[in-house]
Amino acid sequence: MLEVHRFPGQLLVELANEFVSAINEGKLTNGKSLELLPIILTALGTKKENLTYGKGELSGEECKKQLINTLCSGRWDHQYVIQLTSMFKAVPLTIEEVEFVVEKVLKVFSKLNLQEIPPLVYQLLVLSSKGSRKRVLVGIIAFFNKLDQQHNEEQSGDEYLDLITVPLDELRHVEGTIILHIVFAIKLDFELGRELLRHLKATQQGDFSSICPFSIALLLSVTRIQRFEEQVFDFLKSSVIKNFKDLQLLQGSKYIQSLFPNECCISTMILEVVNNSVHSWDHVTQGLVEFGFILMDSYGPKKILDGKTAETSSGLSRMPNQHACKLGANILLETFKIHEMIRQEILEQVLNRVVTRASSPINHFLDLLSDIIKYSPLVLQSCSSKVIETFDYLSFLPVQTVQGLLKAVQPLLKVSMSIRDSLILVLRKAMFASQLDARKSAVAGFLLLLKNFKVLGSLSSSQCSQSIGVSQVHVDIHSRYNSVANETFCLEIMDSLKRCLGQQADVRLMLYEGFYDVLRRNSQLANSVMQTLLSQLKQFYEPEPDVLPPLKLEACILTQGDQVFLQEPLDYLLCCIQHCLAWYKSRVVPLQQEEEEEEEGFYQYLDDMLESITNRMIKSELEDFELDKSADFSQSTGIGIKNNICASLVMGICEVLIEYNFFISNFSKTKFETILSLFMCYKKLSDILNEKSGKGKTKMANRPTDSFLSMKFVSDLLTALFRDSTQSHEESLSVLRSSNEFMRYAVNVALMKVQQLKETGHVSGPDGQNPEKVFQNLCDITRVLLWRYTSIPTSVEESGKREKGKNISLLCLEGIQKILSAVQQFYQPKCHQFLKALDATDKEEEEEEVSVSERAAFQIRQFQRSLLNLLSSQEEDFKSKEALLLATVLTSLSKLLKPISAEFVQMLSWTSKICTENSCEDASFCKGMLSLLFNLHVSCKSPVGLLRDLSQDIHGHLGDIDEDVEVEKTNNFALVNLKTAAPTVCLLVLSKAEKVLEEVDWLITKLKGQANQKIIPEEASSQAALTNHPMEKTTIIQLGTLLTFFHELVQTALPSGSCVDTLLKDLGKMYTTLTALVKYYLQVYQPSTGIPKNMEKLVKLSGSHLTPLCYSFISYVQNKHSRSLKCTGEKEKTAAGPTAIARALRETKPIPNLIFAIEQYEKFLIHLSKRSKVNLMKHIKLSTSRDFKIKGNILDVVLRQEEDENEEGTASEHEGQNKEPAKKKRKKEMKCLS
Repeated sequence: MLEVHRFPGQLLVELANEFVSAINEGKLTNGKSLELLPIILTALGTKKENLTYGKGELSGEECKKQLINTLCSGRWDHQYVIQLTSMFKAVPLTIEEVEFVVEKVLKVFSKLNLQEIPPLVYQLLVLSSKGSRKRVLVGIIAFFNKLDQQHNEEQSGDEYLDLITVPLDELRHVEGTIILHIVFAIKLDFELGRELLRHLKATQQGDFSSICPFSIALLLSVTRIQRFEEQVFDFLKSSVIKNFKDLQLLQGSKYIQSLFPNECCISTMILEVVNNSVHSWDHVTQGLVEFGFILMDSYGPKKILDGKTAETSSGLSRMPNQHACKLGANILLETFKIHEMIRQEILEQVLNRVVTRASSPINHFLDLLSDIIKYSPLVLQSCSSKVIETFDYLSFLPVQTVQGLLKAVQPLLKVSMSIRDSLILVLRKAMFASQLDARKSAVAGFLLLLKNFKVLGSLSSSQCSQSIGVSQVHVDIHSRYNSVANETFCLEIMDSLKRCLGQQADVRLMLYEGFYDVLRRNSQLANSVMQTLLSQLKQFYEPEPDVLPPLKLEACILTQGDQVFLQEPLDYLLCCIQHCLAWYKSRVVPLQQEEEEEEEGFYQYLDDMLESITNRMIKSELEDFELDKSADFSQSTGIGIKNNICASLVMGICEVLIEYNFFISNFSKTKFETILSLFMCYKKLSDILNEKSGKGKTKMANRPTDSFLSMKFVSDLLTALFRDSTQSHEESLSVLRSSNEFMRYAVNVALMKVQQLKETGHVSGPDGQNPEKVFQNLCDITRVLLWRYTSIPTSVEESGKREKGKNISLLCLEGIQKILSAVQQFYQPKCHQFLKALDATDKEEEEEEVSVSERAAFQIRQFQRSLLNLLSSQEEDFKSKEALLLATVLTSLSKLLKPISAEFVQMLSWTSKICTENSCEDASFCKGMLSLLFNLHVSCKSPVGLLRDLSQDIHGHLGDIDEDVEVEKTNNFALVNLKTAAPTVCLLVLSKAEKVLEEVDWLITKLKGQANQKIIPEEASSQAALTNHPMEKTTIIQLGTLLTFFHELVQTALPSGSCVDTLLKDLGKMYTTLTALVKYYLQVYQPSTGIPKNMEKLVKLSGSHLTPLCYSFISYVQNKHSRSLKCTGEKEKTAAGPTAIARALRETKPIPNLIFAIEQYEKFLIHLSKRSKVNLMKHIKLSTSRDFKIKGNILDVVLRQEEDENEEGTASEHEGQNKEPAKKKRKKEMKCLS
């Protein structure tokens, strides 16, 4: 066969034909003879003379092409597929011939056994070096994507699927092998890697069709090739964030949801890859870990200006960045669970970030660490050295980070003695460190240990430490770390903590805030804790019963030279004692009734002390504390600062005593009188501080932001004040109810607590960190506030005696609004439970389950009645604040309605009716109600029709830019009137129009992406395929209606300022979107399809109803500016000049951008007209006065104060420019576009 090239051409043709027919007819006995075929085909390709082939004559090269075509058109025996593919490596092939072979091999895939595919893929990849790289990759990815989908469908239990079941384990192993083959091929041929990335980037713009678990696993393996590492991670990162943004856009728009019912979710695919990697995909694991950390680093919470963290809220409001960060954490956690080999590395990287990035927010890393440790504390014992090493840095980390870190590693302390011992050593050192933060960290650490190492005999607590691997830890607790050892250990820690009582106020404060939790979780330490607190209180307590005041406030304050500091937070100390005492008496004392009296000593003694302090505080005058009205409260002097500190201490002590006395009162009238007296003391000081701070510049400086009252007490107090109708309590409660100020104070504290929850995610005081307890208190408080607001409306309350301060019913409504917002932010899954708790009538109807929508609708009806009553009242009685709050409450509740439910439809029609029939000149209420109307509209359809109607109203009320034209008033919505039309409604509708333009832009991008993916031969793309595309149709309808919206606004005489500025910017965006649509039709245009008729109509509408009016509007804006500049120049030539110029420059800045956008649109229309042979420009008249810019001559008048004649000369030059648009103005009444 070495002499084959010497054979005559005709003989070669015959030989080759014999082989081809033998292969196609399945006559091959073994594959050995196939080794000769490439030699024959190669020799045939070199023959220049014409050879007889079939009925004609062809050159050797053409004969070879025909033979390959015939071979690829026939049937291949399964056992020879790999040899046949391998054979083509030795044949010189043209690009076209390679495509024949590749297509044939890809078709054979589905007919082969799974085990035969990896060697075939290997041969195919070798063959791809001759060409068709993209087709090979696309074919392999599509094949395995289809297999995965079939497997998922089988698993979902669809019994009608008639598929050949592939064992999952086998499938995953084959996929892993193929990924290795492709990565190996890319290492040898970088062009293959570039082709893979190019192809996947193209699908990213469309519908992510090629992005599937298999392709993601392939990409993660490719990251091991240094050349592609950065590109692949950037691509995956952008795909994840784009996908989350797409899902967010879909969530906010009903009409887009209907176009994309099954949008893919890349995060699900990536987590699927993590699960698949358990099948020995070690080459994917490293990429997964790196990608998880990249997502967490890139999209974790960022530090904002005032040092606070941009908190991550739960539920639907989460931004794409927060979703991406959470995905990163899930990838790492799941990878940690599956792959033992990688655990050490993940833990090290997390701990390194906790230590090195302490200055920036690292809550997401602490949460991940906590999840990892909770998953398996015993497994992590092998990594204990890394954890111990991290403890060495505790002294240098911020207190919050230390608390988070220790809370996360707490399960490890129960299973590893070495970790626990090293932590205690570190904390003891930190206790005597020079930095304040280090000492606070030590206190935080010791308190955490006390909470979590239970002493024998302690009460069980439902709020015990985090749930950890119970089966692992149980053994440990009952063996080495038994409860007796725990007791010794805890008492040692208590001794260490007692030393903190001589340190700064911040350190003591942490201790006081933590002791209650220690007691609640470890009741056997009660004696030690209470004795410590008692001895501390004795230092500041006046034992003599006649001495006023009862506490040594002077001893709480430290003066060093000119500086004054708080040394002892006495209010926090008393608060801690009060809560510990209350818990002890309610939980421990009942169980000790039969034991000796000795135990009762300390709590009886503390009770007597608090009783004595209460009685003497009531008797004390402000003069006794040296805090009367004549005292100095300025923040600039030492005496003033000292008095401020004293005042806040006294106010805090009063609040603590109010709660204490209520707790022990048992509804005694005397005790309630005592509470009122304490409140009056608090109120006097509060009034003095407000009065004094009102005189200074910092009015808000002394406004309290927190209260010492616990949330549970606030809930009980409000229930007693407003809902308690027990006959025996009537007389005593009338004492508190007689004071409107006290009731107002109680509601205000509730508001304060809810605000604190919204800002920080928890509240101060006992159980403030326990989400369940906080939620229960929120339900109780809301039930009371709701009852108070609905049974005593604000109008009824105000008809009585007028008092200084806010109306209580209005405060109740404000509380309801804040709580609804907090519940949706932090307790989204519990909304049903929350609504059920509010419904007092629910107890009788336990049998039938009521839906969330029905419960929400019941509450909505109550607030609708209140709003209707308010709107029907006299104009002078209209309460703007209450109306706005009601609109906000209705907005919050409407989010709980299902968009297809009857309740939702009722809510939409009611809101529409209110906006249509009620005229109200209050701008904030108008904005609130129209925003609600938009929110409801968007949940069920596109808001463009609503925008058009509102724009007609705005035009009608504000008049036309041409003063000669009278505008016909439409009155679609009575809420739109002369006072609310601009800027309130105008800016609102423009922001909504901007949102619609964003959605349309997104749709056009999707269309372009899909067009790129479809490689359609001309004859295959029928006209119907393009013209009736639902996405195209929707896009054109949206833009058409938006065009009529802008048509109205661009003729409206809007006031200068934000309205004009925003309108000009949005018009620019409108033209940019129109240009994008024209570019899309340029991309997909084919002579057989032409341009859809509705697109032609849209172009016609833009040319007749928008572009000429835009130029008129620009002239109107510029003329308005020139007039205002002249006025300014005449009135104040020097002072206001620069300000006026700056404003003029700012307001006319969008004009050149708009002109450019219009011209770009017209430019691409001309291109499309030429290509489609349809004159799209016939309705568009190119403007001859296109030189729009800021009039320099008018600015010069103000800047240089030129001579009058020069001013006239230069101004006349520009008049010519302004005449032409003026001619275009309408001289007849405006007709609305249908």
